[in-house]
Amino acid sequence: MNAIVNVDENWGIGRDGDLIFPIPEDMQFFKKMTTGKIVVMGRRTLASFPGGRALKDRTNIVLTRKQNTPIQNAIVCHNLGQLQATLQPHPPQDVFVIGGEAIYRQLIDSCAIAYVTKVQSSAVADNHFPNLDGRPGWILAEESEPHHYNGLTFTFCTYQNQQVQPIAAE
Repeated sequence: MNAIVNVDENWGIGRDGDLIFPIPEDMQFFKKMTTGKIVVMGRRTLASFPGGRALKDRTNIVLTRKQNTPIQNAIVCHNLGQLQATLQPHPPQDVFVIGGEAIYRQLIDSCAIAYVTKVQSSAVADNHFPNLDGRPGWILAEESEPHHYNGLTFTFCTYQNQQVQPIAAE
């Protein structure tokens, strides 16, 4: 399993349900990496998409504790055991955790790779991604040259988890 995220210098990812740094090149990277794959997200992340609709050309899985949550064009899992069973037949490299904060925190140590777009700026954020620079077992394996957009500098980073743990069923 993989994670994919855009973070600021403090590992902030969002504020009031929106990305803090929507960068077109990063969005293109996200689309390229996840199209034709499986994306795992929380209910609020799904709600933040245009029209609150599932992402097209992907298998959408929504992890939510809310029972009786009808979601069009998505598989709904209510706990980690259901998620694990749903993901079991799929190659782990085809699964991407895409947010939000609670989902990242539950699943990050089950991810082998995290694709992190790091923006060299800070913003006021109310949601954060786990700081992989200080997380045991995670190493920065690759970092791109700096890219620039609208006064922002950012890099595409690939982190590898040296101690991947399987999803622990609840």
